[in-house]
Amino acid sequence: MIYPVVLAGGVGSRLWPLSRSKFPKQCLDITGDGFSMLQTTLKRAGQIYNVAETTIVCNEDHRFLVAEQSNSINANLKNIILEPVGKNTAGAIAVAAWSLYETNPKAVMLVLASDHAITDQDAFNEKVALAAQRAEDGQLVTFGIEPTYPETGYGYIKAESKEHVSKVLEFVEKPNAEVARSYLDAGTYLWNSGMFMFRADVFLQELKQHEPEIYDLSKQAVSNGQYDLDFLRLQLSSFSALPSISVDYAVMEKTQSAEVVRFPSVWSDVGSWAAMWDVNTADENNNVLVGDVIQHNTTGTYVNAGSRLVTTVGVKDLIIIDTPDALLVANKHNAQDVKRIVEILAKRNRPEIEIHSEVYRPWGKYQTIDLGGRYQVKRITVKPGERLSTQMHHHRAEHWVVVTGTAIVRNGDTTSFITENESTYIPVGETHSLENPGKIPLELIEVQTGSYLGEDDIVRFDDRYGRIEK
Repeated sequence: MIYPVVLAGGVGSRLWPLSRSKFPKQCLDITGDGFSMLQTTLKRAGQIYNVAETTIVCNEDHRFLVAEQSNSINANLKNIILEPVGKNTAGAIAVAAWSLYETNPKAVMLVLASDHAITDQDAFNEKVALAAQRAEDGQLVTFGIEPTYPETGYGYIKAESKEHVSKVLEFVEKPNAEVARSYLDAGTYLWNSGMFMFRADVFLQELKQHEPEIYDLSKQAVSNGQYDLDFLRLQLSSFSALPSISVDYAVMEKTQSAEVVRFPSVWSDVGSWAAMWDVNTADENNNVLVGDVIQHNTTGTYVNAGSRLVTTVGVKDLIIIDTPDALLVANKHNAQDVKRIVEILAKRNRPEIEIHSEVYRPWGKYQTIDLGGRYQVKRITVKPGERLSTQMHHHRAEHWVVVTGTAIVRNGDTTSFITENESTYIPVGETHSLENPGKIPLELIEVQTGSYLGEDDIVRFDDRYGRIEK
């Protein structure tokens, strides 16, 4: 059996403003087909031969978003492992390996990033089957992408030969343009995809030999972790103490058992807005236009219109990303520098790096419609059968108006049903909760008023989603 392990802990700062720290790029529908990159990865993994349950490793902040997207496509999950802090790929793969080792020490792990685009499922299945044979024999296998141009944004793998499976001679850092051209001409250098296959026991033994600290701490993080709903919460102290290094540096560059499977160039890591041409279909003017876009005399441009009309006239090689709270305009050739904007936003403590105006919660979602000095207006959607926590606020009052559906509202000592076109008022400091008992989504408009309207002004008394600090 092959056990997929999907690493979903990244943020994707170079795809800002669509990708935010609370809603990362792997959860975005990049191609417009109705599925996020995470969902596409889970579906791709589920179609390989002899596949077992999938393990996802993700940031604790994304747990409900990841769970909802997985459940919505009926993904066959073993568990979702929550990282309390980001510790790079070595730690993430190590805890997944220990999780599998507990029940099947020889489990063949297929480690996948959640934000890759692969356009040929048959080729993927074929290469995975080939790698699985080598992994079962005790090899640590990585997948090298056959380069089609001298890319300077990827690391490279130097293979011993041009065969389908070859011994790894060297892992090479991102080269300059001249060196990248020499790699392309040589034919034995492959793009480092960040995908791997190996047995859990073999990987852990190599980890013990080369990085014993990661071996010990990751084992403790899993063995002393706790299951919470569908999640495995790692022990905070052990996992936080892990060195933050990549699996390449920790194991793959040091082992004598590394092999590489050549993978055709039907792959993209969707690492920047410039990569959108690789995963979408451009028009006759080499434009990729997503949403309500009208262009005139425009070439080589990517436009994501979001929720309103975007028009372009006489522009070339631009990236235009429109969201309700932020607009990005960049030259296509400087797409990698979008992360510099994110760094500036972080220094200025701007909220636009963390959340969208639309925020997902385990019970549904809310969208900020308007925000002023002492007021905020939201549209709240509660899924059928779901309920918000019983809570109170120190600084704000709330007015709720039901638009569609029926709500059960607890307001202090009173519980009532509120239906369409009816409303209720929650005073400052009053204990309250909201539930959707119906079979259709409950939608309501919430008007908040008060001296402080931050999301941290919530005191929870009970919560079915485990969000109360213990």
